[in-house]
Amino acid sequence: MELRGVYTALVTPFLNGKVDYPALKSLIENQISGGIAGLIPVGTTGESPTLDYKEHSEVIAFTVECAAKRCQVIAGTGANSTAEAVKLTQEAKAIGADATLQVTPYYNKPTPEGIYRHFSTVADTVGLPVVMYNVPGRAGVPIPVDVVARLADNANVVGIKEAAGSVDRVSRILDVCELDVLSGDDSLTLPMMSVGAKGVVSVASNLIPGELVRMVDLALSGDFGAAKKLHRKYYRLFCDLFIESNPIPVKAAMAMKGLLAEEYRSPMCEMSDAHRETLRETLIRCEVL
Repeated sequence: MELRGVYTALVTPFLNGKVDYPALKSLIENQISGGIAGLIPVGTTGESPTLDYKEHSEVIAFTVECAAKRCQVIAGTGANSTAEAVKLTQEAKAIGADATLQVTPYYNKPTPEGIYRHFSTVADTVGLPVVMYNVPGRAGVPIPVDVVARLADNANVVGIKEAAGSVDRVSRILDVCELDVLSGDDSLTLPMMSVGAKGVVSVASNLIPGELVRMVDLALSGDFGAAKKLHRKYYRLFCDLFIESNPIPVKAAMAMKGLLAEEYRSPMCEMSDAHRETLRETLIRCEVL
């Protein structure tokens, strides 16, 4: 399985406390029309910690059904318990997901050997292609580069989402192994692609899928000059979508565009008035509103 292009970290729309499936269907169709390579349901952007097990599987199943093989579906099935990650991934495989996004076990801060065993167990037990997710800012620990290299030898480990904010890490990974690398930060997509990343797992593409696809396609074709123009146009948006904890700003922005109801599950809540006004100004400046 090759990872290449724009993969949207889908938000989960809610309405009156429940998953809003009509809104989710519209979002999925908009993403596919925009030309994205894949969808990632129930990752962190999808507020996965607040979905129960039944909802978790139902959202993945709904995404698989709606996508209908028109793009890849990489299910967010990570957990800080290896047994739980295996169970969720087995369910995703049975549902028909193409791969799994596995976050570094969070809070319990495993050792490098524990991290290696965790990812290996998921990959070997389930047999679904695994995309590792390195995000030390949320997980508490990184996936060490030497552990990435060891895991790259596993045929079921196909790539890594790099959200540590380091372009140098991309170079270090590609220096020691062959692995598809995706940026985990919209603002670092072009810098990471300039040293070998093949695309991005994007939050911004929830709003502007076609524009992100054009930027990444230009970079993949080697036209970094044209890609940079799009990067600069949307750079402030890339930044301000993290003015508060993700996915609060992107959901607020999507609500401003009428794409969904602005509803979160606790402990997520509405953004401050000051940040909301800043975000609105950015959306207008970037011609998103």
